[in-house]
Amino acid sequence: QVQLVESGGGLVQAGDSLRLSCAASGASFSSYAMSWFRQPPGDERRFVAQINWNGASASYGDFVKGRFTISRDNAKNMVYLQMNSLKPDDTAVYYCAATPDSLGITEWEYWGQGTQVTVSS
Repeated sequence: QVQLVESGGGLVQAGDSLRLSCAASGASFSSYAMSWFRQPPGDERRFVAQINWNGASASYGDFVKGRFTISRDNAKNMVYLQMNSLKPDDTAVYYCAATPDSLGITEWEYWGQGTQVTVSS
């Protein structure tokens, strides 16, 4: 069982940067793949980024275009999402998710409660 708590959201202006954090508790954090998803108002939840168990491999949604970076610190049971050059379209609730690491992950077993990011123009 893994519990996830996101933090770091807020109201920023277009072009600003923000770093989201996700604190994980429970056993075997370092064996889990971690990810970020987001859900804009009135829209479905979409994949943002994921990172493998040791941080050696990461992938991103197409819309990220080099603006976001996912990272993790297994010693602290933390995962981060550094977001740069934010746009109003990045406004969403951002969720952290975890699942046991494996090839071809299609489902995420654990989810946080989300943190709101609002980008004003």
